[in-house]
Amino acid sequence: MEDQLSSNDNAEQVTDATDADSDQSVAELSAALAAAEAQAGASQDQFLRAAAELENFRKRAARDLDHARKFGLESFAAELLQVRDSLELGMEAGEEDASVAALLEGTAMTLRLFEQVMDKFGIVQIDPQGEAFNPELHEAMVMLESDAPPNTVVEVVQKGYQINERLLRPARVVVAKEAAGESGDTA
Repeated sequence: MEDQLSSNDNAEQVTDATDADSDQSVAELSAALAAAEAQAGASQDQFLRAAAELENFRKRAARDLDHARKFGLESFAAELLQVRDSLELGMEAGEEDASVAALLEGTAMTLRLFEQVMDKFGIVQIDPQGEAFNPELHEAMVMLESDAPPNTVVEVVQKGYQINERLLRPARVVVAKEAAGESGDTA
């Protein structure tokens, strides 16, 4: 029976040790869980802040883009006002029976002012008279037989324009073509 008591004592000691280990393990797991929950909360807070910042950035970018669309031409328009003023002065001078020479001089001055505004904003005139036809910059209106080399611009119907090397309007041109009898064939 003593053996049986001794075995019961051993069993109780093992159970007590297991209970102590179990309590310690539960405490460790609870601490790990609390740390993980704190980390998850911090991560969620960071995510929400980043999402809010991204949304603010999108709104700011949309507002800046809208502002650029509305007011991007503001300085160009302000410069064009000088040209309008000059034209209005010319009209007033014409109403006062000014001489043709004075009106012509005023128009020439206005044209120079307009050219200065265009230069200031990178607008370049395309006047290809006598140059080789370039389909990237020119629009052929007609092809005529001419003494000029084939595919040469012989007349500019309407000048073209580029802004910062980007085509605004192609030059409308008349292009030379080879005369009917000059094909180079000697039959």
